[in-house]
Amino acid sequence: MFLSDTDILKEIHSGAITLTPFDEKRLQPASYDILLGNKFIVNEANGTLFVDPAKKIFAKTREVSVDDGDEFILHPGVSVLGISKEYFGSNDFLIQVGGKSSLARVGLMIHNTAGLINPGHFLHITFELCNLNNVPIILRPGMEIAQLTFSKLSSPTRQNYKDVGRFAENNWQHFAEKKKQVVSKEAKQSSKKRNTKKVGSPNKK
Repeated sequence: MFLSDTDILKEIHSGAITLTPFDEKRLQPASYDILLGNKFIVNEANGTLFVDPAKKIFAKTREVSVDDGDEFILHPGVSVLGISKEYFGSNDFLIQVGGKSSLARVGLMIHNTAGLINPGHFLHITFELCNLNNVPIILRPGMEIAQLTFSKLSSPTRQNYKDVGRFAENNWQHFAEKKKQVVSKEAKQSSKKRNTKKVGSPNKK
């Protein structure tokens, strides 16, 4: 179940959702609009022969900073990384990042597949920006770039992203090693109780 604007506002005020800076004017009926930040990561095509993710071979990149009021030109067929102005996350809700229809109509894709923010992940989200149009698109820091939706979980999670997530410490780095699974003390106790209950249950005929 997705949170309405009423519940989003309530959970932000209670501290269950972290979202800063927050501007109530960008609160939609069941979502919140977030802004494009000032940093981009672009590939150095001349210094990259190929990309082989399985062997951890990635493109040579460079970071570009754009001041507020300036512009970044995204050319057709080009994919770059961007970042959000907002820092957000929650231990209690699943957060989903989606594009805005007004930008989708001009061919701007804001993420390829990475649209889920797990409980325990607090971050300035990294966008996978791609121009699917046949003309350049001008991006400006501070423009509304995406929207967040918040979903209630059916039960508390056994794992927390800050413990198991590879991008928990630095979401801006290009690649991070996968962490080992860590199960919380509470989850272990809950699992032990369930297993004990199953063992002690009488067999039904």
